[in-house]
This record gives sequence, structure tokens and C-alpha cells, in this order.
Amino acid sequence: MLAVVQFPGSNDDRDMRFAFKAVLGADSRLVWHKDAELPADTRAVVCPGGFSYGDYLRAGAMANHSPIMAAVKRFADAGGPVLGVCNGFQVLCESGLLPGALMRNHGLHFVCDFPHLRVEQAAAPFTSRARVGQVLRLPIKHGEGAYVADPALLAALESDGRVVLRYCEAGGAVSDTANPNGSVANVAGVRNARGNVMGLMPHPEHAVEAGIGGTDGAVVLGSLLDAVREGWSG
Repeated sequence: MLAVVQFPGSNDDRDMRFAFKAVLGADSRLVWHKDAELPADTRAVVCPGGFSYGDYLRAGAMANHSPIMAAVKRFADAGGPVLGVCNGFQVLCESGLLPGALMRNHGLHFVCDFPHLRVEQAAAPFTSRARVGQVLRLPIKHGEGAYVADPALLAALESDGRVVLRYCEAGGAVSDTANPNGSVANVAGVRNARGNVMGLMPHPEHAVEAGIGGTDGAVVLGSLLDAVREGWSG
């Protein structure tokens, strides 16, 4: 079972559940932020997009103190796969489950776009359906999506293969013009050292149907589902 966490202000929680349940055929349930524990049969956790707690203080900061996050951290520490999308990525960075931080977009404007992303790592549990160098197209919609990391951290992420997705041109080339928010090194998604926690700003749940946004999102969500069904463990 995949647990989709609901925070006050989440607005992509039902979209995420729909993508898993109706499109990919997975058992997925909504879990309220005040719950102290995840359901006993939880095999993966997803923190969805939105504006948890209205993004007061800074995006994801207050959600980190929700009761459910203690359970999510225990789940991740035990090797369970945890995926954070957009605001969920921000929450995972605030919680310390992922390195770095998400800041205001360069130009200070909210960005709604459909960028291309180059797959830098193709491995379970999040990108096993991809190949290295494959270009995906996923939508974004955020005001605080600029990934930041100091030079030492960025060097470590690069050398350890922890940058999973990078904004790119349609042909796969990385350039400043393909960077929609000012993220350092065009980073769009990263994972933790163990490989069981990943965050990305683009929304795979909005790209799982051919008639609405394409199906590239199934590469990410389907990879997670494959890992759950195959009994993947970190």
C-alpha cells in the first residue's frame, strides 16, 4: 500500500492518489497529517505538492512538525521508499531526509511550465523504468523551486550520483535557458545517500495519461510501484 500524506494546504494529494490507483492500479490511501503512525501495511510514502500550512515561515517548514512526519522519518530510516513532489520535496529537505534547500525562483515569479528533464540515474526505487540520458517532460508549478546547495554539498551529490533529474533542452543538453527556476546545476531531483528517499519539483502525477500531459510521469511513479511490488528494500 502506498500512503499519500495530506497536509493542510496540500492540493495534489488526490491527484497523486488517482495516478497510482486509477491509472497504475496500485492500492493508495490518503493519510492525514495528524496521524501519529502510518498504516501498518504501508510499503511506500509520498509527500505531495501544494502549499502545506500556507507556506508560512517558508515552504515545508511547518509541515515538518506534523505528527505524521515522525512516522515518515522512522519509515525512511528503516529503508522504506519515500517520494516528495514539489511541496513534498520542500518538506523532505526541511525534515533533513534530503540535503539542500528550495528557495524562491530566480526573478521571484511563480513558474508554471512544462520543462524537459534528463535522467541522470536509472535505478530502483524511483527511476528503474528509465535509462540514463533519457529525456522526460513533466509539468512544474511553484514559486520556491530553486534548489540550492553549497559547492561542497553539490560536489558530493554529483560524485555520489545523487542528482537524479536535471532540467535540460528537448535534446538533452543542459543550459541556463533550460533552467526554469535558477536551481544550481539545473538540479530538478535528488536522492539521499541510501537511495530510498527522493525529491523532485516537477509533477509526475500530472503526466500519466496520454490525453492530459503525456505519460512520462509513469516512469517515476511506475518505478516506485515496481519496487513496492518486487519487495524492494533499502
